[in-house]
Amino acid sequence: MHWRLFATLAETAGETAVTVDPGGDATVGDALDALLAAHPDLKADVLDEDGALYDHVRLLHEGRDPFAEAEGLDTPVAEGDELALFPPVSGG
Repeated sequence: MHWRLFATLAETAGETAVTVDPGGDATVGDALDALLAAHPDLKADVLDEDGALYDHVRLLHEGRDPFAEAEGLDTPVAEGDELALFPPVSGG
């Protein structure tokens, strides 16, 4: 499956797209774990001290918010799915 990273997260990882293989019967949480294993430098920007996803980080699965529309980190994912991480964004 494919991760798209935006803004400061892409800068930290050094790339805007990352392909991971979290294994069979994977979830969004498994895919996130695989991303962070491939790019451990992202952990400080994505996870709080308890290992939970920061509230201000947006995660999308196939263009939808799995926390609002599915089962959060327990949402099943399939090979070829696209996930995205967005850091906080401000502007005017």
